[in-house]
Amino acid sequence: MNASSSSRAAIAAYIRREALPVDKYGHQPRLYALTQLIGEDLDYDDDVVYAAVWLHDLGVFVGHRPENPAELPRWDNVAHALEKAPGVLAVAGFPPGKIGPVLQVIRTHQASSEPETIEATIVRDADILEQLGAVGILRAVSKVGRDTRYADFSSVVEVLQRSCSSLPAQLRLPRSREFAAARIKVLESFLDAAAAEGQPALF
Repeated sequence: MNASSSSRAAIAAYIRREALPVDKYGHQPRLYALTQLIGEDLDYDDDVVYAAVWLHDLGVFVGHRPENPAELPRWDNVAHALEKAPGVLAVAGFPPGKIGPVLQVIRTHQASSEPETIEATIVRDADILEQLGAVGILRAVSKVGRDTRYADFSSVVEVLQRSCSSLPAQLRLPRSREFAAARIKVLESFLDAAAAEGQPALF
């Protein structure tokens, strides 16, 4: 049984309402578009990928994550998404037999995780790509002052430097690595410019 178009629309509409701050919403449609490019020649369940892409970041939205900044470093946003996703999917009329595989993708979507299915690998690779290039820069800079990890521009540069040096090697699929090449160049160029222009201190 495949997910209906109305089921998919209901999932997307739910995230459209819940994704706060508002810039959090763009990640989901971009990520899904990336999964389609990455998985173009692969055999996988697109329903599982679609649902996981839209629901994987529930725990980072305002209204879902803790309001107290001191609690954020200990907050497990993945666990929150795993807890809430089954109910969202059930209300949307998503095929019950596919909910387990969706949760498996959400559980291993982060770069530090080990994906166990082709769907999880596709989503994880796409999520890594979203942390590189111009989009990766925009996503990181937008968090300055509202995320405990990004107190100032210098801290953002440090995060982007780590992303540039460690994330590309964690991509699993050949097409993902192909798409990463241009994004890495953009990120490297930005970091070089930030280093040159930000002396002696970026802050």
